[in-house]
Amino acid sequence: MFSYLGRPSMRSIQTMVLITYFLMNDNHASDAWAFAGILQRQAYALGLNRDPSIVKPDATPFEMQERRKAWQAVFIQDTFLSVIIKLPPTVTHTDVRVEDLVETEDASSVHGASDTSFIRSMWSLASVVQGAICTPRSLDRPICPNDSERTRLTSHLQRIYKSLPLPYRTFSENAVFNLARRSCRLARQTLFLTSNYYHCLMLIYGEEHESIACDVKATLGAAHEAVSSFFLFHTIFDGEAGVWFHFQHRAFSEAVSFEFPG
Repeated sequence: MFSYLGRPSMRSIQTMVLITYFLMNDNHASDAWAFAGILQRQAYALGLNRDPSIVKPDATPFEMQERRKAWQAVFIQDTFLSVIIKLPPTVTHTDVRVEDLVETEDASSVHGASDTSFIRSMWSLASVVQGAICTPRSLDRPICPNDSERTRLTSHLQRIYKSLPLPYRTFSENAVFNLARRSCRLARQTLFLTSNYYHCLMLIYGEEHESIACDVKATLGAAHEAVSSFFLFHTIFDGEAGVWFHFQHRAFSEAVSFEFPG
């Protein structure tokens, strides 16, 4: 053991990301939120929020990729935890670009779906969700002030979804079962992406205030797809479904929307 608070390193950052997920999955969301705050400060202190080609020009390509991957892990974790508990996102200041995260030469993929493409997909989704959903919800402000803004935001998310590799956006029971036979890892990634994407759509469509009405049909449609991903995950990966904090809490709020849309 060493004083990781005073001496942040790539190894300590990676370990803290895993500890935060452990706390969430052990149903200690408040502890996870507090610990993640330390993690995020450590990531800033290590300069992971900066483009490594600028701040570490002498680093090897592998080291630059390692820094980008560590930053996205902190960024995505912060964003989607903020979605669930409606507290402000913290990982907000960066010039690291998702486009600079490239495939490794030995990466295996299925129709373009791979670990790196999954990271890029989640990163692209989180980049929109952080500002458009997390920030206003943390301040009790509307996600969309009017119908035209709702249309613009949902269209933006739909464009991101349509740009994903085919396996990640081919969401049906047969497709995911077939993918799981080829790669359980890619099947998990598909279900995680599907759950996050449709949950965010549900939040947008289900919003209601004096300037905008709840779109009941679209809300229930998005909630159905999102909660279906949870039950499909439970069917395929029964031994794991009980420990995924994000999946469980999203599924609960999605189920509630069936009775109380808006």
